[in-house]
Amino acid sequence: MNLEDHLGDIIRKARLMSGTAPTVAARAAGLTEAELSALEETGTISQRPDWTALAGAIGLHAGKLVGLANGWEPAETDLLRWRQLNVFTTAGGGLTVNCFLVWNEPTRDAALFDTGLDAQPVLAALAAHQLQLRHVFITHSHADHIAGLGAIRAAFPGVCVHSSSPHTPAEQRNQPGASVAVGRLRITHRATPGHAEDGVTYLVGNWPDAAPTVAIVGDAIFAGSIGRGNQSWELARSKVRAEILTLPAETLICPGHGPLTTVAEEKANNPFFG
Repeated sequence: MNLEDHLGDIIRKARLMSGTAPTVAARAAGLTEAELSALEETGTISQRPDWTALAGAIGLHAGKLVGLANGWEPAETDLLRWRQLNVFTTAGGGLTVNCFLVWNEPTRDAALFDTGLDAQPVLAALAAHQLQLRHVFITHSHADHIAGLGAIRAAFPGVCVHSSSPHTPAEQRNQPGASVAVGRLRITHRATPGHAEDGVTYLVGNWPDAAPTVAIVGDAIFAGSIGRGNQSWELARSKVRAEILTLPAETLICPGHGPLTTVAEEKANNPFFG
């Protein structure tokens, strides 16, 4: 799977985050403003910019930006370590969106994290594995992450929907320190606003065979990038640093868009974090 953000997306996000004018960023990179604009739009350019100076001007880690320019991608994840984890990627309107299903083998109880654009692949998997969906956890309430919620609720009227949105009924709203059990699996959460005011990262732990914790992060962080700071750029970055990158290195990061990654991969390669 391709990275969610190409090189130009990353440069644009960093420039907006740092408040750097296009003229300043272009001058640092040794480009014209038109060339910088083309780079931000397409992720490609005919001549190699001064990556180090550009990174310094827009607040990125220079070596990691060079790594992305040279084609870095996270190592492919072997999901056999997490036998009861399924990843679904749905597409529409020029978007691809991930959602994630986990379940407990003996009881066949299941939990879904976001719904993607189309609930049908999830509903088919629930039927194929003969699972009972008990919980839906929403990472944030942007439309592409909850588009399938109506169909999910129609198929499982008793499902408990967990969210940090103020529009969620109080009894289903995420509470500090709360833990939800799905068989042996334990699901906790951390607030990761910045991209969205109700942004949440869910941690799924206590896997069979001591598989690492899974962090389902919504749009807080992508492989090699971060989500747009719709609420606050600095809050978005600081929450990722404090709540996600402090997790154990082997933690599997499951973003709402793009490929899976790990805490170790992002600490070593994501240019938004020095």
